[in-house]
Amino acid sequence: MGKKIKVGLLFGGKSAEHEVSVQSAKNIYTAIDKNKYDVILIGIDKQGRWQLEDAEKFLLHANSPKLIKLEKAQSTLALVPGEKAKQLVKVPDQRSIGPVDVVFPVLHGTFGEDGTMQGLLKLANIPFVGAGVLGSAVGMDKDVMKRLLRDAGIPIPEFLVFRQHEKTAIKFAKIEKQLRLPCYVKPANLGSSVGIHRVTSEQQLNLAVDDAFQYDSKILIEQGIEGREIECSVLGNENPIASVPGEVVTDKTRHSFYSYTAKYIDENGAQLLIPAKLPSETSRKIQQLAIASFKAINCEGMARVDFFLKYDRHIFVNELNTIPGFTKISMYPKLWEASGISYSELINRLIQLALDRFQNEQRLKTSVEI
Repeated sequence: MGKKIKVGLLFGGKSAEHEVSVQSAKNIYTAIDKNKYDVILIGIDKQGRWQLEDAEKFLLHANSPKLIKLEKAQSTLALVPGEKAKQLVKVPDQRSIGPVDVVFPVLHGTFGEDGTMQGLLKLANIPFVGAGVLGSAVGMDKDVMKRLLRDAGIPIPEFLVFRQHEKTAIKFAKIEKQLRLPCYVKPANLGSSVGIHRVTSEQQLNLAVDDAFQYDSKILIEQGIEGREIECSVLGNENPIASVPGEVVTDKTRHSFYSYTAKYIDENGAQLLIPAKLPSETSRKIQQLAIASFKAINCEGMARVDFFLKYDRHIFVNELNTIPGFTKISMYPKLWEASGISYSELINRLIQLALDRFQNEQRLKTSVEI
């Protein structure tokens, strides 16, 4: 056996998706090949503190999506950047726990999936799994993402964008005329359906706008597409591949759409059909659009691409998730399992893609000979 690769599994964070991240980390740690990888668990609490986690007991209420949270750690961590350092150091005694070879950030939402963590890791010269700074930032901002997709000729639902100071300009009659009902109100920079509301009336619109602005200073109001919800996983760097598509069927008697509760809290909130029952031509088109969307926003490593499929078979791209969920019910790993790549092998490929990209970047010049 060769030397194990030391992987820093980074999870938690200050985002409203903190609990989802913790669930994802739990599953990745369980599935990763311990014969090949030495895993360092790095939890980030809701105040942004990094802490070293005990692999035997790093979660409280680990089996409860509602209550799951980090144990209170005995020591916090600092990252020491540098060409040869890449050290994690305990605070306050400054004892090094050694360098990490690669970081696997499983941080959903802001301060983790939006380019901020990717920028820190890039400055620290540490390879990391997933999209780089640009792809992460674009993937997080639904407004910028959709404009890039639209510019690339990829079909998307119509949408309007409003910032906090433009709140008084949001008029129900205008929204109804321009987008039709139902429509959806969304924070621009958040995932897991946090702060998203389905709107069919003026009262609902006002409440939805107030709630969405609690999570972001920029919101989208988007045309509702009546049809099926299809998801497709993408894996790769320069030559990405797409999984078989899957379908999310929400129990409409319990939830009006695929909300946060339907995804992570209510075990009977939605059904995942993998693979989706689609004509082969439609499946191929969805896979092609998934890869085209992945490339359009400069994504790398991984992404889950979410679609709306109208009953007349018109396809719309809803959004991309550059750090998709890895919980036990998450579509990203399940779609790859259905495509012939096991959970453990998927993790292995993602880490290798991160190391390959890092090696390619090291060949670039960082100085000019005069």
